[in-house]
Amino acid sequence: MANDAALRTSLVWLAVVMVVVGIWTLSFKKVIVTYVLGVLGIAGVLLPDWDYFDRDYSRWFSFVSEQDKLALALRSGFRWWLFISE
Repeated sequence: MANDAALRTSLVWLAVVMVVVGIWTLSFKKVIVTYVLGVLGIAGVLLPDWDYFDRDYSRWFSFVSEQDKLALALRSGFRWWLFISE
């Protein structure tokens, strides 16, 4: 992951949401469900290497070169994962 600060911030917000859910509902089960869904959501958004997956399917088994990264950045313009990774 390029930016650990985004991961830390997301985990802190998840902890805040868990505390709010726990206080609001007084249910440990709902806190655990919130935790599991939050971690899966964070992992699905922040952890994948989007430059790698933003290529043709046939090229997923080869490494991403610097030229590919530049071409993907220029082609995609300003996508949300570029914003998150900075």
